[in-house]
Amino acid sequence: MSENELGDFLRNRRAAVTPAEVGLPDGPRRRAPGLRRSELAGLVGVSVEYLTRLEQGRDRRPSGQVLAALADALRLTSEERVHVRLLARAATGNAFSYAAVEPPTRTIRPTVRALLDRLEPAPALLVDRLGDVLAFTNGYERLARPLGILDPDQPNLVRYVFTDPRARAAYPDWERIADEHAAILRTAASFADPYVQDFLDGLAITAGTVFSRRLAAPATPPRRVGVERLAHPEAGELRLEREILDLADVDQTLVVYLPCDEPTSAALDHLTGRHPGALRAV
Repeated sequence: MSENELGDFLRNRRAAVTPAEVGLPDGPRRRAPGLRRSELAGLVGVSVEYLTRLEQGRDRRPSGQVLAALADALRLTSEERVHVRLLARAATGNAFSYAAVEPPTRTIRPTVRALLDRLEPAPALLVDRLGDVLAFTNGYERLARPLGILDPDQPNLVRYVFTDPRARAAYPDWERIADEHAAILRTAASFADPYVQDFLDGLAITAGTVFSRRLAAPATPPRRVGVERLAHPEAGELRLEREILDLADVDQTLVVYLPCDEPTSAALDHLTGRHPGALRAV
């Protein structure tokens, strides 16, 4: 195996992409059909000298944003984006020695499980600080399953929004939803959490600039509550209010969705099998 697999991969992909594919003219006296280093450097926004060091293995620590820009410029597939991230991690010898910060736990307290059960049939879910879905009610499954959110073995809300093409159809306000998720993660990363940073770096590569440019945007307070519009294939358009509860002693968040109007309430009741009228207010 080469000691410079990341550099070899980038160089080979550069040679395989034609100028026409990235909107550049072929130009005269081109000895090879691929991109010149200067052309790729211009597309990515780095110097030719830096790109040379990357390809030659003299720089083995490209940032997540640089790798994301390279992945976009080289037209990498989703599988190739994952591969280049693994090569970058291998090149740095990153062994995840994060002794100072606790990793996200997937353990759910019995009382939290009982709370979710009591919330049925309301759509409710438990997520960790990376957006991984840890548990959910049957009501949430009926809401989210047709949208593809729960398709992966380990569903993640942020990854769904930025990498699943169905998300743009599911969220009529996708741009705002994407901005909100990026802002929440940007705030989490400010606490020097290496697990969050590793997730951000990976998503920047797999999702590309659609995520990385939001991450690099000026910091704004994350908007954790608000209305989400969902275009549901069975229930039609739903307007749902998020209610978010942070759990004590663990980095987990309980999210409950409530209808904002009567049409949404009726559609949600039909979808989840809820029979209204049981609640008595004092």
